[in-house]
Amino acid sequence: MMMTVSQIYRYPVKGLNAQALTAVDLEVGLGLPEDRRFAIMHGASTFNPNEPSWQPKTSFLGLGRTERLGTLDVDYDASTTMLTVRRSGRPVARGQIGTLVGRGLIEQFLAAYLKDDFPGVPRLVEAPGVMFGDTPEKWVSIVNAASLRDIERVVKEPVNPLRFRPNFVIDGAAPWEEHQWLDRTLVVGGARLTVTAAITRCNAINVEPGTGSQTLNLLLALTRGFGHQQCGVYARVTSGGVAAIGDAVALES
Repeated sequence: MMMTVSQIYRYPVKGLNAQALTAVDLEVGLGLPEDRRFAIMHGASTFNPNEPSWQPKTSFLGLGRTERLGTLDVDYDASTTMLTVRRSGRPVARGQIGTLVGRGLIEQFLAAYLKDDFPGVPRLVEAPGVMFGDTPEKWVSIVNAASLRDIERVVKEPVNPLRFRPNFVIDGAAPWEEHQWLDRTLVVGGARLTVTAAITRCNAINVEPGTGSQTLNLLLALTRGFGHQQCGVYARVTSGGVAAIGDAVALES
């Protein structure tokens, strides 16, 4: 069965929900454009936007410790940096987060919405050259839809792919075939990506996007059902190009 791209996502603000895309133009050595460009810094963070460097994810708010973030959906316009935050389909905040004033509007909403989760005022930050991913490298994350279906077999209920925060969801592969892709090159549409590492998951995958509920312990299900806590792989863009939903995906020989 031919492998294809079935879904594409980016996460303009680390910790908030995904924005679905139909196509993306990948560049060598970079993640998806605008992916994790912004992050929400908490009061205990040592991150300095004026002297930017990659920081561990504990420096910022995320689903693992602040599951209420999972209730917030976003629309993001990269051309204007306008971010609209929605809850249950209703707009609750809007600001041009490439500007100080716009970031302040989103920060005010987050401070009120999360006041019972942590003290202090959250800060929305960006830093030139920094992608606020879970690793220092600017990688793309890929999840195998067949592996997700195998997890569903174990937990006996549907599993939202967005729990795993993928950039690409690939269909047509065998379950867990992605573990055989390490150090190999995937042709994804017009781009080439070298698979660099399996993704070891944390308890953020227990949070259901849209509701923030934690009624399903997927981390435990991975451990008991498969003997590991991995799902998906990271890949580095080695040849740029456009990748779109429906594009073929192939392993280079």
